[in-house]
Amino acid sequence: MLEVIFWALVGVFGLIMGEFFIPVVKELFRGELFLLPLIVFSLLGGTLIALTLKEKIKGKLRKFFLLTGGSALGFFIGVFLHNLFYSLGVLVGEVLVLRWLMEVLHVGFFLVAIFVCPLGFIIGVVGSVVWLIKKKRGKQRG
Repeated sequence: MLEVIFWALVGVFGLIMGEFFIPVVKELFRGELFLLPLIVFSLLGGTLIALTLKEKIKGKLRKFFLLTGGSALGFFIGVFLHNLFYSLGVLVGEVLVLRWLMEVLHVGFFLVAIFVCPLGFIIGVVGSVVWLIKKKRGKQRG
């Protein structure tokens, strides 16, 4: 089940990339549907984390699964917090210290969501695939 969730997560990531770079896919998810793959991506990330912890996966595969799931879930959380702090910054715009604090926080979470999480996801996927291949080869030899 864990590997199914992992590969579904990779597939949804491909769909999200398609939304940005492939016009046909972009047309499929117009309007409010644009968020659907992002929500599914985050839910699959949370599920991958929960199942990895529940099934007591050990070693580097565990670390890569947690990195993959955490990055997927972290993207949604980062975007949400970015928007939250941006909105709070607008509300407290008259109080200089709070405005700058909200500015720093909303920019920070934006950078996490846009750069750190996708990079972590790709590293997690590559590492997971390598360890899954090693695991399967070990079973074939043994």
